[in-house]
Amino acid sequence: MIRSFSEIHDAILKEQPRRLAVAAAADKDVLTAVKMAVDRKLAGAVLVGDEAKIRQIAAELDFNLSTSGIEVVHEPDGVLAARKAVTMVSSGEAHLLMKGLVATADLLRAVLDKEHGLRTGRLLSHVGLLQAEGYDRLFYLTDGGMNIAPTLVQKVDIINNAVDMAHLLDNPQPKVACLAAVEVVNPDMPATLDAAALTMMSQRGQFKGCVVDGPLALDNAVSVEASRHKGISSPAAGQADILMVPEIESGNVIYKAMVYFGNIKSAGVIVGARTPIVLTSRADTPESKLNSMAVAVLMAARKK
Repeated sequence: MIRSFSEIHDAILKEQPRRLAVAAAADKDVLTAVKMAVDRKLAGAVLVGDEAKIRQIAAELDFNLSTSGIEVVHEPDGVLAARKAVTMVSSGEAHLLMKGLVATADLLRAVLDKEHGLRTGRLLSHVGLLQAEGYDRLFYLTDGGMNIAPTLVQKVDIINNAVDMAHLLDNPQPKVACLAAVEVVNPDMPATLDAAALTMMSQRGQFKGCVVDGPLALDNAVSVEASRHKGISSPAAGQADILMVPEIESGNVIYKAMVYFGNIKSAGVIVGARTPIVLTSRADTPESKLNSMAVAVLMAARKK
């Protein structure tokens, strides 16, 4: 099982090379991450956007696009750049997509286009991958970036998306914790009702390649000691790999609190489309952007 971002980087080198299509690539932080990926031989890239600005930024970064084998496709309009990048992926000219200096809504509209997009029929969802000191595994936090208040049906897709990602990263049977504030079903707390329903679905074989359990509070999902202290007997208690949050606010807060207060390594990928989508915040560090690219590249290389 892959347990760190460095292991992800090493695993990529054993796979066939993959090429990123970067939509609206004229952004210093994005190009810094692309340069890091290219220098480490993790990926190739085609940069779609304002060519003059892209080349200017690349020169400032001492990023020689020609010798690095980087193609630049001139399209100064952000919306059209997103469409071109998506079309390149859907046609096979590139293997996965990365968001540059373009609105997320514009990128996703191109992704969901019926003719040239990357839709599969499954809900798109965000998975944050977190590497925390003192733990023997990576954590998959979902969905703190896309779906505001998912229904029970949507949570099924959110779980399946994260499980697919875990499988591609060599975790054949991830444990999924449906997070809530308490460990008991409370009719006044809808998150606990959904968690109980999802747990029953898992027990009846409606999820494949994973174990789903909840409701569980965060401490009891990640700490064996905490779950023992509370007397919780659960297949995911203290051993959870995937942390499914009830709605976007809690997921967003957990993710950012861990990054800023916990000083942990992180990545963020949109899953559920035909290929992974690298969608990071402008506030993310170049290392986080690099890790996001690496996760998506490995997923694309291994996806059947």
